[in-house]
Amino acid sequence: MIRFTYSRPGAVAEAVQAVRAEPGAKFIAGGTNLVDLMKYDVERPRRLVDVGALPGLGAIEEVAGGLRIGALVTNSALAYDPRVEQRYPLLSRALLSGASPQLRNAATTGGNLLQRTRCYYFYDTGTPCNKREPGSGCPAINGVNRIHAILGTSEHCIATHPSDMCVALAALEATVEVTGPGGDRSIAFADFHRLPGDQPQIDTTLGADEIITAVQLPPKGFATNYTYLKLRDRHSYAFALVSVAAALEMEGNTIKEARLALGGVAHKPWRDPAAEALLRGRPATRDSFAEAAALILKDARGYGDNSFKIELARRAIVRALSQAAAGTPQPIADKRIA
Repeated sequence: MIRFTYSRPGAVAEAVQAVRAEPGAKFIAGGTNLVDLMKYDVERPRRLVDVGALPGLGAIEEVAGGLRIGALVTNSALAYDPRVEQRYPLLSRALLSGASPQLRNAATTGGNLLQRTRCYYFYDTGTPCNKREPGSGCPAINGVNRIHAILGTSEHCIATHPSDMCVALAALEATVEVTGPGGDRSIAFADFHRLPGDQPQIDTTLGADEIITAVQLPPKGFATNYTYLKLRDRHSYAFALVSVAAALEMEGNTIKEARLALGGVAHKPWRDPAAEALLRGRPATRDSFAEAAALILKDARGYGDNSFKIELARRAIVRALSQAAAGTPQPIADKRIA
């Protein structure tokens, strides 16, 4: 049995102090990931600091032409908020592609950003894993790795980040607001998650005693030419093998601006600024999209079971960009791409 103490602070500053005061303490809100990790004996927090009722973190507010999403806003509330549906439909559709209605009702915005990988070996404490025990090895590299990464990998880890929401937030260039003992700071979404490198146990640039307070969306939401395409083993309640968030600004058939983020392929939501730059000023054709896909995947590497992901990702990128350019986003109810 995992023994831990529990506290429920009444303010953000108290929550930060509670975690700082006890090494090994963890914040908990919806608990949709952390509780699972505790059940599997992957996480063994000495103290749980419940932030689920902290005041001021559960609202969606208009800020500087965009939206500020409190860290405790649930995935369901965010997906169905009329402002998000109308101005940031890419985010709404990504959220509705993830988990199940029951989990979306409990999962929070801040918690979604901090999800840990779904690697088989990470969850199996009977096997080595550099994310659980640095230096113990990565059996996925030569093992069962069908769901694993093809981009940004290292000799220490080939795990993938599981979130759908984060792929959309990467494409939208959101900002993460955090606070800690040193005060408040903002982190560009591209800088929030880390590649594994030689420290795969560290998923984000968030300090151990910092807490996410909000995510801010910029004014531009790409509400006309967008899509979220998620390819997976079954139509619901499954993590992405490959997902693509595509957002375009069009002038006739010419791409004025492009945003493209991939999920299911790396340790973090994957964006390639060079591929986005390649698309700017180009006609919205399959040839243009295929060039962008080739550029994104030029350094992709398969590890056996997951080698099929390279071609799958290429086709998904072309398909997603075609959908976005035509203004025909992938339906939520029908996930076929034929």
